[in-house]
Amino acid sequence: MNGLKLLVEEPTFELEYMVEEKNPKAPSTMFIHGQYLMAEKKNKNGRIYSLQEMSKEVERYTKEMVTSGRSLGELNHPTSVEINPERACHMIIEIKQESNVFIGKSKVLNTPMGQIVRTLIQDGVKLGISSRALGKLNQENGTNKVSDFRFICCDVVHDPSVETAFVDGILEAKEYVLKCDGSVCELYDQLENKIKTLPKHDADQFLKEQIIKFLNSIKNRI
Repeated sequence: MNGLKLLVEEPTFELEYMVEEKNPKAPSTMFIHGQYLMAEKKNKNGRIYSLQEMSKEVERYTKEMVTSGRSLGELNHPTSVEINPERACHMIIEIKQESNVFIGKSKVLNTPMGQIVRTLIQDGVKLGISSRALGKLNQENGTNKVSDFRFICCDVVHDPSVETAFVDGILEAKEYVLKCDGSVCELYDQLENKIKTLPKHDADQFLKEQIIKFLNSIKNRI
């Protein structure tokens, strides 16, 4: 089975910022609102996402992550598919579908990274929202159509040119697999786990088979 690619899209900068003050004596709350995802239209990275898959995945994400208060996003894209709570700056509180786009709303967190985001916005710095997801790329007529879409989060980013180079050079060079329990691991981690379970008999043959499988899984990345 081919591995899933980590897909990070060009950020959206057409965002609205709202500040809510329920109590004059309490700290205000800042929200970010705008287009978080788009389907059935070629984006700036030359990709097209299936609306059916995206709708289904956003529904899953809302049920599993948003309603449970775990829908975190980081300040700038990390080098891993995992979300680091120490770098969390916002939490998605809703995603609504409007035709082929998905409008999100996030609460800026009172974390160190959240405070940085809040200060930058208040000082007039233009920030963007960029999705992070897993998927397979199938090239058709010069366009990469995404299948097996798995939404991870949206991150707050600053410089789109730097982000694009960073993603192409590091993040999207990795491949991942989606395990039965819904968790994600790198292909290398999968090989490492297999090696840890070497059988007592025919260990050499087992190891050879696992290495060949691993090499076959990454040959298309070279």
